[in-house]
Amino acid sequence: MVRPATAADFAAIRRVEVAAFGREEEAGMVEAARAEGATMAELVEEREGRIVGHILMNRMTVTPQRLIAGLAPVAVDPAFQGRKIGDALCRAGIEAVRAMGAEGVVLLGHPNYYPRFGFSTAATAKIDSPYAGSPAFMALALVPGAFDGPLKVDFPAAFD
Repeated sequence: MVRPATAADFAAIRRVEVAAFGREEEAGMVEAARAEGATMAELVEEREGRIVGHILMNRMTVTPQRLIAGLAPVAVDPAFQGRKIGDALCRAGIEAVRAMGAEGVVLLGHPNYYPRFGFSTAATAKIDSPYAGSPAFMALALVPGAFDGPLKVDFPAAFD
């Protein structure tokens, strides 16, 4: 069951992030993004009464100003990987920011995973970002012309 995260979930989200990535950095980024007020949508997957997956959708800083979300991170407890939980979280996160009026979504992620949701490096062609040109930097337009540029897009400070 994918649902919005609550403050009561934060300790479990930290555990999932650390378990999924095998380090503390992503959990720290999630907590810093919350503290910064950069969070647009935060969702969890709950199975058997426990949090087993998490996704954070962040508000990007965009010049000229547009509502663009950043997908980062998405994590699934290793014991529950391979069950399409990450897919469900990504789809739900994208739909959540679409409902909030986001024009598009950007991310840094695995080039073989995210194209299934419509992300591409081609969509980043007119985006000025420190990650421009990286095969991991991808975007998904939610409305026509979302990434007509030039645009400067920065991730929240939590991700520096």
